[in-house]
Amino acid sequence: MTSTVRTVTFDAADPYGLAGFWLQVFDAQRPADDAPDDKYAAVDTGTVKLLFERNHDQKRAKNRVHLDLEPDIPRDQEVERLVGLGATIEHDHREPDGTGFVVMLDPEGNEFCVLRSAAERAATS
Repeated sequence: MTSTVRTVTFDAADPYGLAGFWLQVFDAQRPADDAPDDKYAAVDTGTVKLLFERNHDQKRAKNRVHLDLEPDIPRDQEVERLVGLGATIEHDHREPDGTGFVVMLDPEGNEFCVLRSAAERAATS
């Protein structure tokens, strides 16, 4: 027997608000049964479901698990789009030759990385 990933779950002070950020990242629709005062909020990315669960503990350390995003537009354009949605750049690992990635934080401080698009990787391979 094997297992499959049903959801990737994040603790969140404001599940509905944080899910709203990620809904914009993935251009996804909010589930009809999500409400601002719910304990949970969900995001279906089309490939994996993200679940945000109310928890008021303060984040204290680097995430041990994070999402790696591969945009369908150039990486640098995606980074700028995400900053416009409320993300911040934590560490910039972009190299002069176009390789590398950017570590970003969502509005509640969860790390995620933005990689190069498939087209960018193909152009330099």
